[in-house]
Amino acid sequence: MQPLRKPFFGDPLFPFEIAYKTVKKRYNELPNHLHERYELVYIHQGKGTFFINNTLYEKNPGDLFVIPGNTLHHALPDRDEPIMSTALYFAPALLTTGSLDDSYSHLLCYELARRGKVYKFTLPGQLRSITETVLKQINEEMTLQHLGYRDAVRLLTCQLLLHINRISRLDQRSIAEDSRVGPHWIREALRIIDEHPERHVGLAMLADKANVSPPHFSRVFKQLTAMNVTDYVNAKRIIRAKELLLQSEDKISVIAERCGFDTTAHFHRTFKALTGTTPKEYRKSQKIKIEPFPSA
Repeated sequence: MQPLRKPFFGDPLFPFEIAYKTVKKRYNELPNHLHERYELVYIHQGKGTFFINNTLYEKNPGDLFVIPGNTLHHALPDRDEPIMSTALYFAPALLTTGSLDDSYSHLLCYELARRGKVYKFTLPGQLRSITETVLKQINEEMTLQHLGYRDAVRLLTCQLLLHINRISRLDQRSIAEDSRVGPHWIREALRIIDEHPERHVGLAMLADKANVSPPHFSRVFKQLTAMNVTDYVNAKRIIRAKELLLQSEDKISVIAERCGFDTTAHFHRTFKALTGTTPKEYRKSQKIKIEPFPSA
C-alpha cells in the first residue's frame, strides 16, 4: 500500500490543528502517510506501536512523539487497549518568527529528532502534568476562539516546546533504544533503505542478507510497516526527491536518476501518486516566499 498524503483544512492564515484526546483504534488509524506540517503526539492512555521514518517504537501513557514534516509514519494501537492521544499539527513557519534569542529555535527538538532519527520522549512526571495542562489549554483556546486565541495558541505551543527542548539535549538514542520493536534484521533492512533509497534494493537481496526466506521477510516487513518493500523504497525515494527539488537547481531528470528511478516518466508517476502534484509544481509552490502570519 502506498503512503497517503494527509490533507489539512481550516484557516489558511493560521495553519494549526489539534485532535484532542481522540481514541485511536486500528480501523480508524491512517496507514503509512506523510504531510508538510510538523506533528506532536502525546499518549494519554492505552498502548501500541508507532512506525516513524525507519524505526518502530512502543507507545505507552506519558510518551510524546515529535514528527518533522515529510516524515513517513503510521500508528498501530493495541487491539485490547486502544490509544487515547492528543495530536498537534502546525506549519513550522508559525513558530519560526518572533524569537528574541538568535541562538534558540522553537523547533529544536524537531531538528534534533530529524538529525538523530529518534522521535520519542518518555516524559518525567512533572513534565507529563505540564504537557497535559498545556494541551488542555490549547484545546480550549481553539474551541472557544476568544479574542487573541491564535496568539494564545502560539504562545502555549512555544511554551510546551521550550520544556521539551530543554530535555531534548539528553542522549535521545539511549532514551528510545529500549522502546524499539521488531527483529534486528528488519531494523537493519530499514536502515539500509533509509540511508541509500536510490540503490536497487529488492526483497530477495534483503531477505538473503537477513538470512530468512523472502516470504517470511515480506510478511514481517509488511506487518511492521504496513507496506511492501517496493512501496516503502519508493516512498523514501520521493522524500529524498522533495529535499533535492528544494535544495538544488538540478533538472528533474537528474533528480530522478539521483533518487534511483530508471526513467523520468516513472519518477513523475510515482511522485504524483504519493504527493498529489508533479515535481515541477511542487518545486514551484514550495519556493514561494512565506509571508509572516498576521496576529489575531
